[in-house]
Amino acid sequence: MRRLMYSSLGLVLIAVAFVGFNMAANSLFKNTQLDFTEQKLYTLSTGTQQLLTELQEPIRLQYFYSNKATRDIPMLRNYAQRVQELLESYARLADGKLQLEVIDPEAFSAEEDRAAALGLQAVPLEQDGSQLYFGLAASNAQGDSQVIPFFALDQEELLEYELSRLISSVAQTERPVIGLLSALPINGGFDMQAGQPLPSWTILEDIRQQFQLESLKDDIDLIPAHISTVLLIHPKNLSEATQYALDQFVLGGGKLLAFVDPYSEADTGMSPQDEMVGAKSSDLPALFKAWGVRMLPNQVLGDGSYAMSVGVGPQQRAVRHPGWLTLPKKAMDSTDVLTAQLSQLNLATAGMLEPLEGAKTHFTPLLHSSEYAMPFSAQRFALLQNPEELLADLEPTGERYVLAARISGPAQTAFAQGIEGREPGLQSAENINVIIVADSDMLSDRMWVNVQDFFGQRLPQPFADNGSFTINALDNLSGSDALISIRSRGNFNRPFTMVDNLQRVAQERFQKKEQELQGRLAATEEKMFELQQATDPERDLELTAEQQATLQQFMQEKLQVRKELREVRYQLNSDIESLGTTLKFFNIGVMPILLTFGLVLLSLSRRIRRMQLVD
Repeated sequence: MRRLMYSSLGLVLIAVAFVGFNMAANSLFKNTQLDFTEQKLYTLSTGTQQLLTELQEPIRLQYFYSNKATRDIPMLRNYAQRVQELLESYARLADGKLQLEVIDPEAFSAEEDRAAALGLQAVPLEQDGSQLYFGLAASNAQGDSQVIPFFALDQEELLEYELSRLISSVAQTERPVIGLLSALPINGGFDMQAGQPLPSWTILEDIRQQFQLESLKDDIDLIPAHISTVLLIHPKNLSEATQYALDQFVLGGGKLLAFVDPYSEADTGMSPQDEMVGAKSSDLPALFKAWGVRMLPNQVLGDGSYAMSVGVGPQQRAVRHPGWLTLPKKAMDSTDVLTAQLSQLNLATAGMLEPLEGAKTHFTPLLHSSEYAMPFSAQRFALLQNPEELLADLEPTGERYVLAARISGPAQTAFAQGIEGREPGLQSAENINVIIVADSDMLSDRMWVNVQDFFGQRLPQPFADNGSFTINALDNLSGSDALISIRSRGNFNRPFTMVDNLQRVAQERFQKKEQELQGRLAATEEKMFELQQATDPERDLELTAEQQATLQQFMQEKLQVRKELREVRYQLNSDIESLGTTLKFFNIGVMPILLTFGLVLLSLSRRIRRMQLVD
């Protein structure tokens, strides 16, 4: 046996065993992985796992990816591999309820026609004019289907949520029902001054395209069981019975999206006298208190950094309005699926939310102000003529105020004793799902969309993401609790921080040497200039012995500094190459070492067993 191990045939057998072991490992342990990433990027969240285990009927997934067409696009190929691996993980956890089919739709093939018929987006490639398909179609047993037309590279952080949302929407045989309760003329009305009817708000049209919308009466005392989410818009002066119905609805597992407002500019029909006494405000203090949150009463946020530019006076002179806000991306929560992909939101005379001390619920800010903000009394906006008055009085507190928040976790009822005529109901819940926005004006058309009349057809042209924010919130809340718990994941593009640190340190050393060189050069030139001033002007082109000595000294110093700079650069490359060698050793050498160590242990264990049998 020992001779065989040292013979040529033995080496060949070892090589064959090594290759065979790797092939077997790739086959047997293909679906086994250890996730050592900082944010567990390759581990499915608990919400996704719960969603997959609760599937009742089989769902068919058709993953279309133009593999051959992307052979020269490595970045896209890597992402496509990531999508496929994630889908395979979904299929494993679903225990047969997900049927995954990977399809390469080549040009002019039946698969390409199928992808186009399902609604997937084709992207033309510049190389040869071929079409690139990179999307997913999901369908249930009833034939209902949903698609992700194209997996955008810049939305990888939302990949798991988008896949889970797609599966969840297909698993639901009926569209979710949204119950609408509003004190604003959101369904349209009649403009007395213009003498013409007003159309319904565009946000309602967007909601109707994806959900079943059902209006609720102002005095409703019980939320129907078939409603999954209630949409409250400026709910002012709600009766105790209606508030109790909302309380029991939320504790019973219902979802709530509430747009409250300390001063609603869309609330028309009030006289100036009524406005001064706060008739244009809406709040739910009793319910909010039970949910561990409150809106600062009669306070409107003013923000000097996010102030919107508006026109004032007959000439429409542009001034900045600190009560009307244009929120950029950095004012939104980048980790929440509601706001992760939004760019701009417009709000008007918004309020401020804050968690209550000792609350058991989780208060997650979604929108917040800048540091250059302060509260204003809502009364100032009733008769405000020039927004510049607010700017003059703006004294930033340095605090970032919350404009919208997600409320979740355990909560108690606001009506422990029930209400008159009603017995006490649910007293608590382990988890509620509520989203509160301290502004209702953001839903009005003038804050986010231009609507043009094209031969009797209304064509909306959004200039802000207010509509997308609302649809995202309803879409998220109308799903299961498992889907709501899924957040956007971390960044998959991890920089080489160690290499960056090495380069930065070396650059600092390089700059220091360079500055030293410049200092020496300037000092030497100054000394040479002084020497030239002391010589005969007719012979200023001739170098004296002292000048020659100084010049020689400068040249030596220059060569020395250049040598030191080369050493710094060499050390930089040496450190990086050393790091690369270490990584290669772990990536390439560790596996053979572990295999060899395992074979040695196996050989020793067999020898020990033989010795024990002989004894």
